[in-house]
Order: sequence, then structure tokens, then C-alpha cells
Amino acid sequence: MKKINSMHIKKGDTVIINTGVDKGKKGKVMNTSPADLTITVEGVNIKTKHKKARKAKEQAGIIKIEGPVSLSNANLFCSKCNKATRTAHGINKNGKKVRICKKCGAEI
Repeated sequence: MKKINSMHIKKGDTVIINTGVDKGKKGKVMNTSPADLTITVEGVNIKTKHKKARKAKEQAGIIKIEGPVSLSNANLFCSKCNKATRTAHGINKNGKKVRICKKCGAEI
């Protein structure tokens, strides 16, 4: 059983993959799974799936879907400094807790 940690990456964030076959690819996070500590990134870890037609009107064929990627293999992308970065937490002018880029200090 894995320990559930708080995830530093959320749905809708842009990330860069830092290891594996897809190293260097950038994409938007489509789904997160805190229990498994994985994320699904658009255009990364593409798997082929053979789909069988279940009804007469359905089309059978080979489809491509994104597979999950470990959270430790992705870094958050800062659009201001155009680099992969770690995050810090701070409070903005409105008193709301926000994530901050460790490299340039911009709000993410």
C-alpha cells in the first residue's frame, strides 16, 4: 500500500517529462491519480489498444490512448522562464495560497 502524498502537479498544468522514452516532451495534464501517484499527460506514453466492435454499428480497430506516467518522472513547466521547475508555496496579494516557481518567482 502506497502512502498518499500531496501532489505538486494538478489537472490542467503543463509538465515536461524528464525520464524515459518520452524525455523532453511537454504536455497538458489530463488526469491525476493521487492513490497511485500517477498522472496522464496528453501526447505522452502512447499505448495502442485493440478495440472490438460490440454492436453492428460500432467500428472495430486499433486506437491510441495515453497511459499513466509516474509523478516523479514529470516536472512542472513555468511559462515565464520556459523551464522545468519545482514549486514553492506562498500567498498572493489577495491572501490566496498559490504555487510559485522556484527559479523565477512567478506565480503558477
